[in-house]
Amino acid sequence: MTATHRAGAGPDSLGAAGFPEDEVRARARAGTAAVFPPVDAYGSALFGAGSGSSGACAPSADALDRARLVPPVFMPQRLEKLVELGREPVYDDVDLRTRVGGFASSLPLFLSAFGSTRAGSGDLALAASVQAGRLGIPMVLGENMVPVHGWAGPADGALPALAARIRAYAEASDGTSGGVVVQQSTEDADAEVWNLLYSDPALRPLVDSGRLGFELKIGQGAKPGLGGMTVVDREAADRLSDAFTVRDVFGAPAAARLRCATPGTFTEEIVRQQVRFMRNNFPRARVWVKLPPGRDVALAARTAWQAGADAVTVDGAEGGTGWAPRAFLDQVGLPLAECLRRIGPPEGCLLVTGRFHEGGRTVRALALGARAAGLGRAALLAVDEDPEHGLLRLAESIALECRLLISALGKYAPSALTAEDVWWPEAPVDTAYAPATDTAAAPYAPATDTAAAPYAPATDTAAAPYAPATGTTPTPAGAAPARPSVPHRVGGSA
Repeated sequence: MTATHRAGAGPDSLGAAGFPEDEVRARARAGTAAVFPPVDAYGSALFGAGSGSSGACAPSADALDRARLVPPVFMPQRLEKLVELGREPVYDDVDLRTRVGGFASSLPLFLSAFGSTRAGSGDLALAASVQAGRLGIPMVLGENMVPVHGWAGPADGALPALAARIRAYAEASDGTSGGVVVQQSTEDADAEVWNLLYSDPALRPLVDSGRLGFELKIGQGAKPGLGGMTVVDREAADRLSDAFTVRDVFGAPAAARLRCATPGTFTEEIVRQQVRFMRNNFPRARVWVKLPPGRDVALAARTAWQAGADAVTVDGAEGGTGWAPRAFLDQVGLPLAECLRRIGPPEGCLLVTGRFHEGGRTVRALALGARAAGLGRAALLAVDEDPEHGLLRLAESIALECRLLISALGKYAPSALTAEDVWWPEAPVDTAYAPATDTAAAPYAPATDTAAAPYAPATDTAAAPYAPATGTTPTPAGAAPARPSVPHRVGGSA
């Protein structure tokens, strides 16, 4: 953490080494203003490639960040929008509303799972839950919350971590958008977490409104092949030793102990049976499956979709966590870009996580087949910067960038994006077009280089499920406002 942040946010502020923390905190403070250079530099500075702090010029950019969005010259979809509107379309006309794993979502975003780590189950996680509910985006609750923190409230009436986050989200939401998705690991299954939730009268409104989901966690990006890990003190280690593996790896003088969850064992048939079990036993809950960035990620995703999963989340090796061995953070798992390349056109709803914090990376992932991107470390840093509005402002800035970028591509919904909108510097096209032979009829032959378009676009029509807003109902966060001259802000009407 920088000295500036220590001075401005206090010595106990959350840190995220290797992550663009400064940019996230700036967005949490300034919202949409952070999308542009400092306004006081207008007229006194010139900006070009390399002026930004993210994307292809970032010092630690991965393959997905090195890729570029490439608008065409000719834009037939912009012409279609012009005819529809009766005027020239602008970026405000981009409609970001979508379906995320069976839930109506105001934006192509969701709140990633934090789990039972200290950073992910305290006040920051509660603040993130409230703001995700206000945004109308789905929220995923991580594994091992019940085995570690319990389900029933103590004698003083305080809610345990999982129940508190669910209640906070539900009370902040509009009752129609978003949804709550609860992960289950091996230890969660032993505690019958899904049964507890599905039969709890307090969660009946979520069930009745179709806004409850369960996620089978097969792995995660930060440590593929391992289960969840946290650091606990000796007292907690003794209390949890029956349910978890607890080891002294930090040396005898240290009071800290390593608490490990089992990763679970999966085959194609086990995944098929698990998904079918979820659909049969919890018929009113959405079924999600979370995958690590394994070399067979395409087969695993296809297996889950064909078994009936409403969504498959792929966590790239760039994904973060509260605790993991150093070797896993930099040396294990496929980068998200490679996962997307291997999966190709998704057979169902594909969700992605791993280092998302701004619009460029988000739009590139959407163009490569994803339906929505998860905010994990970025969300926690945003609420650490501002517990009341940090995540809201971060989402506002991402939404504005998404509208600007998608409209620049001549398109007006995330579902219209395709892989041809993305250019990979590792496989540049030498000659996109053959020489002109008949300028009157066909000036150019079509491009045939497959490197420019590694796969065909997804054809899932569920990505644009909404009809235009009518009457006096407030415009959802992702909706294109009726009057493009009025800037649209996330969380309210234009």
